[in-house]
Amino acid sequence: MFKEFKEFIMRGNMLDLAVGVIIGGAFGAIITSLVNNILMPLIGLALGGNADFSNAFIVLKDAPEVDGVAPEVPETLAEAQEAGFTCLGYGAFISAIISFLIIALCLFLVIKAFNKAKDMRKKEEEEAAPTTKTCPFCKSEISIEATRCPHCTSELPEEAAE
Repeated sequence: MFKEFKEFIMRGNMLDLAVGVIIGGAFGAIITSLVNNILMPLIGLALGGNADFSNAFIVLKDAPEVDGVAPEVPETLAEAQEAGFTCLGYGAFISAIISFLIIALCLFLVIKAFNKAKDMRKKEEEEAAPTTKTCPFCKSEISIEATRCPHCTSELPEEAAE
């Protein structure tokens, strides 16, 4: 059983998957930082000042009164939840959607660049000079430099050899 487990772990696909997960986690951290520290403040500034969407919330139910006095609604979602308010934290959801869209855009651009490079490489391979030709007599594939067909032994015309 240990030997089978070792073979399973050492498969190429398993290692590729592990590398992909690790790089994906690091990429996710970069995108999260990009969204939270660069884009969201810019979007908040463009929308009129509130740069921190993660603290945008709606109070669904007030906190219980303390000594007959209703508590004031705090400015942050965490403080509101701690004080006993029932809140709908839509700002964190908006941030997650923006983060997802940015990650999807980045992956799209990476895959598009990869496919473009792959297509360029394919075109280079297609443009390579042919190494074979077809015998005009027996229609067999022969070397481009042949002056006589090795299959039917016909002498090839001079123009066919070029």
